[in-house]
Amino acid sequence: MPIEIQPLPREQWEGHPLPIRYETSHYYDAEIDGFEVRFVKKLFERPIERGGEEGDDRLYAPWWEGAEAWGALEGGELVACVELWRENWSNRLRVTEVWVADSHHRRGIGTQLMDFAKQRAKELGCRALMLETQSGNENAIAFYLSQGLTLFGFDRCAYTNRDIERRDVRLELGCYIE
Repeated sequence: MPIEIQPLPREQWEGHPLPIRYETSHYYDAEIDGFEVRFVKKLFERPIERGGEEGDDRLYAPWWEGAEAWGALEGGELVACVELWRENWSNRLRVTEVWVADSHHRRGIGTQLMDFAKQRAKELGCRALMLETQSGNENAIAFYLSQGLTLFGFDRCAYTNRDIERRDVRLELGCYIE
C-alpha cells in the first residue's frame, strides 16, 4: 500500500535522530591489486551488528547545507524518510539518508522513497542519483541493486585507515537519470 510522502521542513525536523542499524552475516571483501579491484561476497565468522549509536544519523546534518527531506508519518511519528542534497558542482543528487522503521520493512516503502528520489533528480535536471553504503551492509546493497543502482566507486579509507580489514569500505552506488 503506498504511503504519503510529504516534506519534512528543516525548522521542524533538523537534528531528528534516525535509528539506522543493521545486522549482517556477509560482507563484500575489497580485493585490490594495483588497479584491479574485485568485491567478493564472503561470510563473517559470526553475524555482526552496526549502527545505532546515539547521534550517528540525523536529519539535516550541518555539512549537508541545502539538503531537503521528505518522509512518511503515522500518528505524528516518522516511520520513513529520505534526505537529498544536490551536488551542484557535479549535477548529481545525493541520497544522504534513507530510513524505514523496522516495523515498516518489507512493505515497499523503501522502493517508494527511492522512486521519489529518482523523480526528484529528474525534476531538478540532475544527471545521476548517488548514495553511500558500506561493504558490510549486505541487505542495503541488495536493496540498492534491486533499485537499479550500480557501483560507481569506493573509498577504502573513508572511515578509518583500517576500513578494508574492518570490512567497512565506503561504496558509492548510483544510477544515471535519463
